[in-house]
Amino acid sequence: MVGTHGALAEEQERAQPFEVDLDVEVDLGRAADSDELADTVDYARAVQAAAAVVHGESFRLLEGLAGAIARAVLADQQALSVTVTVRKLRPPVAADLASVGVRLTRRPDRPDRPDRPDAGDGPDAGLR
Repeated sequence: MVGTHGALAEEQERAQPFEVDLDVEVDLGRAADSDELADTVDYARAVQAAAAVVHGESFRLLEGLAGAIARAVLADQQALSVTVTVRKLRPPVAADLASVGVRLTRRPDRPDRPDRPDAGDGPDAGLR
């Protein structure tokens, strides 16, 4: 995916390559029994939601980008949580690095799921 994300002015003006990984937690019981897409997360829609954020918005921090992707994916009511990993390929740093990245996990804040932890709980990792 390409987008204009970064703290430097040049990063806000010139599109750069990013890699995004999504790990979506879903209750698979119904889908395993029914074999119906309607009973699980449509992964094509999750990828489209992530791509729309990467291509359509601009963030100074990878953390902001990852959080916006998580919110977009969690809009699917089937998702119990999502872990988003965002890597900026060929970052503009004074070292020979292939990428830098962040990973965060979010859960939806839904009143219909009082047994789920609040949004924001979960491990957040910094630069890798």
